[in-house]
Order: sequence, then C-alpha cells, then structure tokens
Amino acid sequence: MTDDAGTPLASRPFMPGYGIAGPDEGSGLLPWTWAEQRLTMSHDYWVATVWPDGRPHVTPVWGVWADVAFWFSSSPGSRKARNLGREARATAATDDALHPVMVDGTVTRVVAPERVAWFADLVNDKYTTSYPVEFFTANACFRLAPRSVVGLDTDDFEGSPTRWTFPGEG
Repeated sequence: MTDDAGTPLASRPFMPGYGIAGPDEGSGLLPWTWAEQRLTMSHDYWVATVWPDGRPHVTPVWGVWADVAFWFSSSPGSRKARNLGREARATAATDDALHPVMVDGTVTRVVAPERVAWFADLVNDKYTTSYPVEFFTANACFRLAPRSVVGLDTDDFEGSPTRWTFPGEG
C-alpha cells in the first residue's frame, strides 16, 4: 500500500507491552525520508535468513539502498545465499541500534548484466572501492524488495516507532 505520491503508508507497529503511544502522540509517525536516509547512509547491514531446519541465520554485509530496495552481494556458496535459494523471505537491518531501520521482504537474485553493473557502480561509489563488474557476476547479487519497513528513534522510544507498508502487503 502506498499513498498517491508512491510513499509507503505509515502506521504504528504492533509492539505490545512497550507502552507505545498512538500515531499522533510523541514524535508521531516518522516520515519515510527519515527511514530512507538511514537505509542509504548505513555502512553495514545485518541480513537475516533461515537455515533449512528453520533456525535463524544473521550475518553482516555491505549493501546499498537504491530503487526502493536493499541490494547486496554474496558468494553463491555462502550460508545466506544457500538459505535464500530455498527461502526467499529475509530481513535486513541498519547498523545503528539507536535509530534502527529493519526491512522485511522477499529477495530475488539479480542476474541481468546491466543491473549487476549498476549495483557494482553503487557499491564502488559508496565504499570507495573499485571492484570490477566481474567480481559481482562471479558472486551472487541480491535485491530485497520491502514488504514492510520498521524504524524508531530511541530518543522517543514510545512515540516514534513507525511501520511503512508497501504494495502487496497482506
């Protein structure tokens, strides 16, 4: 769900027992630009996938927020890549525990050469690196399309939690 401008719809997340204020109390709902800024500026991210037996698997990655999605790469033989090969649902979180933003959605492997090259340019620009496109084509490039995003500012823990819902959210 998005509004007429294409911005995801904001609401309070369900957080029973934490004394979370109503959407018009405290700081109120955070603007989508607040989340996008943190998703863009985060240096590291945590990606959570699921082992074949259902256990969670969490690992840090470099990545970029672009084109309303979280992009990252991995060795195709890594645990996260193998997990994503059997279960596409995943979560990614920024590295700032005081102003966290968590993206929940579905991951697809990106193989289109022009999209992998685009991703490589974004990574090289963000991290001041010069990995050749071949590095990313030899590895696995992934795109996490958000289903929902949750963020909060610990300076107003009770009054800032916000959940943004995207098209296709049930």
